[in-house]
Amino acid sequence: MKVSEVLDKANRGEGLTVEEIKIYNANVKEKKHVYGKYGTLAKRYIEEHNFGKLLSLAGHLPEYLHGVDKAAEALYDVLWDKLSKSEKYCRTGNYLEDVKRINAMKQVIEEEILNEIVYV
Repeated sequence: MKVSEVLDKANRGEGLTVEEIKIYNANVKEKKHVYGKYGTLAKRYIEEHNFGKLLSLAGHLPEYLHGVDKAAEALYDVLWDKLSKSEKYCRTGNYLEDVKRINAMKQVIEEEILNEIVYV
């Protein structure tokens, strides 16, 4: 059987024999997905602590994890804009104090993203 015939049969969703599966696996490379920080954290959390969700997302896991990354990025931007206007995190002109305030702001944003988007 030719490779093109096996690929066409697999794309149509027809059952494959053992030999056809070997041909298919030899000619089709598995697609590797690259996720950002929060998508990777969400994937690890789902795999370790929420197996039911992993099963329910079976065919849509990459889309879900990319969505987590996008939502986290959007929330980061919104919170950064909101908190940077706060008096608690505004710049003072003292470099070390400003670095401490920015790091504290980043930590608050990180905790919010983890609690609201990643670990749900």
